Amino acid sequence: MIERQKAVIQLSLMAVMSALVAAGTLIVRIPNPMGGYFNVGDVMIFVTALTFNPIIGGVAGGLGSAIADIIGFPLFAIPTLVIKGLEGLLASLISDKKRIYRDVLAVVVAGTVMVLGYFLVELYLWGIGGALAEVPANIAQIAIGGLVGIPVALVLRRRLPEILRD
Repeated sequence: MIERQKAVIQLSLMAVMSALVAAGTLIVRIPNPMGGYFNVGDVMIFVTALTFNPIIGGVAGGLGSAIADIIGFPLFAIPTLVIKGLEGLLASLISDKKRIYRDVLAVVVAGTVMVLGYFLVELYLWGIGGALAEVPANIAQIAIGGLVGIPVALVLRRRLPEILRD
């Protein structure tokens, strides 16, 4: 029964955190010059990845962000599923859920993967000029995601019951 209960909790966390990532992506939408938008979805990706296990981080990052793109910017839904899924997965794998320097390292590495992933997609779609134009906004999105997400994750890790963090 414990394994079944754990599976239900894990699946529930994936669904809830995916919804929160999608909401964070859709609620704050500041348009950028390339037709995309700046959002706070990365805050929720990092909160999820730095609090829960890599599966939850990867699923919530990829699925939540892709759902938001299906609603708001469908051209990017599939690349977003992969890029943001990797972002959440890597951040969670790198973080040891104990030390802040590992959380910072997780944000830097996962954020670099996100920036490079979108750069490659945008290079294909818009050429070098369009891809380079997006880099500063993507870096800012990661920076804000880490600056807000790390402290929130620190609080959640202290407050949540152990069964939710496994």
